[in-house]
Amino acid sequence: MKLVIRYLATAVAVVAAIWIVPGIEILGGLEDWGAIALFSLILALANMVVKPILKVLSFPITVLTLGLFLLVINAAMLYLASWVASNVFQVEFIIENFGSALLAGLVISIIVSVINAATGANK
Repeated sequence: MKLVIRYLATAVAVVAAIWIVPGIEILGGLEDWGAIALFSLILALANMVVKPILKVLSFPITVLTLGLFLLVINAAMLYLASWVASNVFQVEFIIENFGSALLAGLVISIIVSVINAATGANK
């Protein structure tokens, strides 16, 4: 059940990021729920599998930057999910520049954290 809640939280956060952050869009717009659902699934899987490995490998720089490097890791996860969605599933998630990716990563992480804390999916 926690996995489903985390996936839904990621989907809501992706929609919010597309809506809020300039430079982030999905081909077909917010009306293309299938593309948003698939991209959210890819992002959730990348966050569960790849992100913990990157956190361990980047621990020294994360400590030196007082945790701000985690924003770069979030942006990297967006780029990875965008690449997989575009090249494997032909779902175009467009990130115009690195600043947009940083801001979208921040928005997504805040929204996912709030939803997971409210629903108890973090326990």
